[in-house]
Amino acid sequence: MKEINREVKQANELTWHDKHKQAMTVGDRIADSVAHNMGSWKFIIIQSIFVLIWMIFNIIAFINHWDPYPFILLNLIFSTQAAYAAPIIMMAQNRQNQRDRHQAQSDYETNLKAKLEIESLQKEISRMDDDKLEKIIQLITELKNSKN
Repeated sequence: MKEINREVKQANELTWHDKHKQAMTVGDRIADSVAHNMGSWKFIIIQSIFVLIWMIFNIIAFINHWDPYPFILLNLIFSTQAAYAAPIIMMAQNRQNQRDRHQAQSDYETNLKAKLEIESLQKEISRMDDDKLEKIIQLITELKNSKN
């Protein structure tokens, strides 16, 4: 019964990942989302299409080039995007490092518990073997005494 209660308690405990997700702030979630989206092929394709359309419209525009070659406004947009993207991505990477540390600590604790349980089982098996050996010796001794 004691072991069943322990297993139920362990099943109800939050994993390191659940605890980490609960501790995340709104800013953390936004930074992770931005980093996830900016690090995708979808983002690269969309941005490439945007750049091509921007350049084509500015090259073929007959009147009112809003950003004539060498596309200074486009460069400014990319510079601004990079200025904000870099720290946001670094925040997401720092959180990933933190998650990795939590996972490593959790793995260590799990391994330590498993080691202690294995040692306990080994001691129990050794005790059972000793008891069996003691009974065998006792039976042999009784058998010898009954023959004499």
